[in-house]
Amino acid sequence: MTWSTGLLGFVAGLLISVATAPVGVSGAVFLLPVQVSVLGVPSPAVTPTNLLYNVVSCPGALLRYRRSGGLRGPLARLLVAGAVPGVVIGAVVRVFAVPGPTVFRAFMAGLLLPLGAWLCARTLRPARRTEGAALPSPGVTRGLAFAVGIAGGVYGIGGGSLIGPVLVGRGVPVAKAAPAALACTFVTSLAGAGAYALLSLTATGDVAPDWALGLTCGLGGLCGGYLGARLQPRLPEKALRLLLGVLALGIGLLYAVRTAS
Repeated sequence: MTWSTGLLGFVAGLLISVATAPVGVSGAVFLLPVQVSVLGVPSPAVTPTNLLYNVVSCPGALLRYRRSGGLRGPLARLLVAGAVPGVVIGAVVRVFAVPGPTVFRAFMAGLLLPLGAWLCARTLRPARRTEGAALPSPGVTRGLAFAVGIAGGVYGIGGGSLIGPVLVGRGVPVAKAAPAALACTFVTSLAGAGAYALLSLTATGDVAPDWALGLTCGLGGLCGGYLGARLQPRLPEKALRLLLGVLALGIGLLYAVRTAS
């Protein structure tokens, strides 16, 4: 890794996490295309590199949320219990079923397009929500976490970045969903990175993470995540959620075009 690549990775992690941490997203979902198209991380090594970014970047925002009391309650534990097995399964699928760039681009487009459309729709026409809205049942919460854990293990985003918007759409306040989603992302990324490290011992190709780049991007995300969590009470929630939706749609369209060409 050259110094210019490292600097670009640090700045990308910093800027992305400042914008995404307030809504419970680590930023990995938007950093991955930067790693593939700009920083040149090969596939499938880009996925564990992204998980490594999550491991390094999440503690900054989590520290801030812990100080403000955002991590209290059972939600984070339910998400972790469901997502950890899913992310390990996703890692196996990523290495042995979708290692090629063409299949991976199609998967990225199929994931980001509906997610972006869903975020925009929920932002422009939010679901009815009352103060202190009840959480989904524990079984439903763990089931959702398991499903997004599989997708997160394939995509390299840990899982919390997907479950957070789902919870908000079901009526859970962002102030409660965001810390739990980030905690889920952190723990599942640890599990996913460990799974990829073990798989790299037996699988062929670029399976192990790019350690230097993952750490550098993560340090940027660590600083940006703390700032983003600190700024959450002062930022307009609707504008941030709409921005995330538009970014997801744009990136999904880009990879859909690349897959078709």
